[in-house]
Amino acid sequence: MNEQNRKWIYLFVLSIIWGTSYILIKKGLEGFTPIQLGSARIIIAGFFLFLIGFKSLRLITKEEWKWVAISGFIGSFFPMFLFAYAETEIDSSIAAILNSLVPLFTLFVGLFAFGVSFTKNQLIGVLVGLLGAGFLIFFGKGVNPNHNYWYAGFVIVATICYACNANIIKSKLQNVTPMGIAVGNFASIIVPALVVLPFSGFFSTEVTSGDFFWSSLGYIVVLCVIGTCIAKVMFNRLVQISSAVFSVSVTYLIPIVGIFWGVLDEEKFTIQQLLASLLILLGVYLVNKKVKLKAS
Repeated sequence: MNEQNRKWIYLFVLSIIWGTSYILIKKGLEGFTPIQLGSARIIIAGFFLFLIGFKSLRLITKEEWKWVAISGFIGSFFPMFLFAYAETEIDSSIAAILNSLVPLFTLFVGLFAFGVSFTKNQLIGVLVGLLGAGFLIFFGKGVNPNHNYWYAGFVIVATICYACNANIIKSKLQNVTPMGIAVGNFASIIVPALVVLPFSGFFSTEVTSGDFFWSSLGYIVVLCVIGTCIAKVMFNRLVQISSAVFSVSVTYLIPIVGIFWGVLDEEKFTIQQLLASLLILLGVYLVNKKVKLKAS
């Protein structure tokens, strides 16, 4: 299979996996706090990655390790906690939709940090996408007045982190294998997580004897093995065989999967929120339009 076809398959599979991640985070929060969930997720995912790819660390050079570590904190460590905190107040479907802002911020990060140019239409796309995000948050406050939609800001910060990470992988880590990047990322961030977890109260009787401890732990394990380990390696490979902006266009399909799971879990989702979501995706389309034309 040639790389042109392979990148589209990766894009589709990743959208299914990551679109499901938000409902798994929500279920994990039934038994754990955001700090507990984020720390446990890093440790469990790191453990599985070490089992399957520890040897890949030997191929990373001293200079590359610096960027692998930065990628680990920006692309995994901080977003895991940010999304967990966000979903204590906003629905999982809204988190999935707001994640669609990643390509917009990828364009800006590429411009300011790596000198990547963009067109007038792409700038319009960024503005349209941000407008859609604003409407989505505004309408969400009306649907769920008891929720604190300022927590949507955590998702926005996480999308900026993802955008930075995509550009780092594309510009600095082209010679590192996808498995090497993934394992190296977690080798860099697992120690802080191991320090945080005991102090988070994870092992306290109150938590371990809770009604949702085992079910939430099960959701986290699924999230780690599939949503982090497998998806992380696939995404790193996708960035290498395509472009930073194309790779994060996986966010086109993530909202559809996220909304599907949210509705099944009886989350409220209105026509106004759907229109705001489409506005975000229109912005993403305009941002990606030039890149897609180049790739064809």
